Amino acid sequence: MQIFDIKAMKPYPYEERDKNVFYKTDEFKARIIELPQGGKMPTCEMGSHVIFFVIEGTVEININNQNAILKEGQCVISEPAIFSMKTENGVKMMGIQIANEQSKIPSEI
Repeated sequence: MQIFDIKAMKPYPYEERDKNVFYKTDEFKARIIELPQGGKMPTCEMGSHVIFFVIEGTVEININNQNAILKEGQCVISEPAIFSMKTENGVKMMGIQIANEQSKIPSEI
């Protein structure tokens, strides 16, 4: 068993996102994602199932051309899809990728 203090974790910028991974197995990977005020996550195709949980802030997420607003304490769970995100005031999230039979855990999020 491992316990993680998600709120206390200091994330690296998007360009160094691999450093934000705090747990990884062959089946899933968990990382911290932080977008600054006015920040965006570019469009990416995810071959795995994902969970995005908002720790602080608000984010607009687009999954396969469907938009949703996620607020602190909310999460979205999605099958493999095309994703993008943007935030007006900044957001800190946890992203979890879950491998399926057709995918291995990629490093995109």
